[in-house]
Amino acid sequence: MKKENTQIEVHTYNWGPCLIKVNILEDFRNKLLEEAKKTEIDYKDKLAGQLASERGYSEKQREIIIPYLSPYLGVYDEAFQRFQNKRFERKPEYTLTALWCNFQRPHEFNPPHDHDGKLSFVIYLSIPEQLKKENDEYKGRSCGPGGIQFMYGEGPRDCVSYQSYFPKEGDMFIFPAWLKHWVMPFHSDCVRVSVSGNVHDSAPLNQIKKGALVKE
Repeated sequence: MKKENTQIEVHTYNWGPCLIKVNILEDFRNKLLEEAKKTEIDYKDKLAGQLASERGYSEKQREIIIPYLSPYLGVYDEAFQRFQNKRFERKPEYTLTALWCNFQRPHEFNPPHDHDGKLSFVIYLSIPEQLKKENDEYKGRSCGPGGIQFMYGEGPRDCVSYQSYFPKEGDMFIFPAWLKHWVMPFHSDCVRVSVSGNVHDSAPLNQIKKGALVKE
């Protein structure tokens, strides 16, 4: 893995849950693309998406990805503590439990859904020029074709209850796994590639006293 002393710029959103956006390093994006081309694990039966091609990374591939991913989870932890204005009483210990690649084609979409685990993330690997043009020409107030929208709460109109964004290549969103979100369809004849994943926090289990649930 190529190491660079690069400061990660973090964008946070002014609303309910801690949602952040960062831009990943190019070596991380290339590694995700490289490994995605190798896997043939069909992941559709595990997901809510109306996509013809969703492929899972193997356990061995996830182990390869973890060193690239870990710094960004650390960035989220720092952002979360600032967001809450409170330090962790117990530092999270993350386990990558699911990682899959989405190949979104014309008219496909992801309906409103949430994920399993403690945190989830989505990383955008390839945004074709045709899709960028379609989104630029979109007339409306939403994120438009190919955009992602996060939804929280059902407050009155003077409350901020959603965030929407048309992603750029290398963008990574990290958010609580329970946060509902959905992906807009598009019409352009192209394929948009993104990667999603779930992490669980094993720290609560590790705090259990010896002998309570684990044989000595």
